[in-house]
Amino acid sequence: MAAKRASKNDPERRQRIVDATLDVIAEHGVANTTHRRIAAKANVPLGSVTYYSSSLQALMTTAFLQLATQASEAFKARLERAADRREAVEAVIDIIADSVWAEPRTLLLSYELYTFAARQPPVSAVMQQWMDSSRVALGRFFDPLTARALDALIEGVGIHNSIDAAPLSREAIRVVVERVAGTS
Repeated sequence: MAAKRASKNDPERRQRIVDATLDVIAEHGVANTTHRRIAAKANVPLGSVTYYSSSLQALMTTAFLQLATQASEAFKARLERAADRREAVEAVIDIIADSVWAEPRTLLLSYELYTFAARQPPVSAVMQQWMDSSRVALGRFFDPLTARALDALIEGVGIHNSIDAAPLSREAIRVVVERVAGTS
């Protein structure tokens, strides 16, 4: 049985379109994301997709901003539980080792975001917001340079571990984080 289309007065339609955009990007990549695929995934008329966004680039930017916000919130929530620098180091280890932000779909979408931002320089603001948010959360416990290095480490190890045949163990992650944080 076919899914029923939403009514004209659907207050959640825009959000479904944004969510569907991320789903389509995850399934097909930025290069193969189209208004039609998004409309089909969101179960809305094609005109709704173009109504809610001025362009496909604008819609993908909105979707990527949502992704960055959600990933940043998970990252920040884990760091907020830390009361001191030692606990912050443990939080960073958890973020990396337990894939707090880097679950497979988010990683895949972040690869797409990096590529999209590299080809669409105005979109780099989304990446900058994500990095700034991470660095602010880390900045409660670490100086700006160390926060920046830890931010890059978190993302880099997460990405590498997602595709490496021999990903770093939790203990190896601990050693690296403690070295960068200056606590080893």
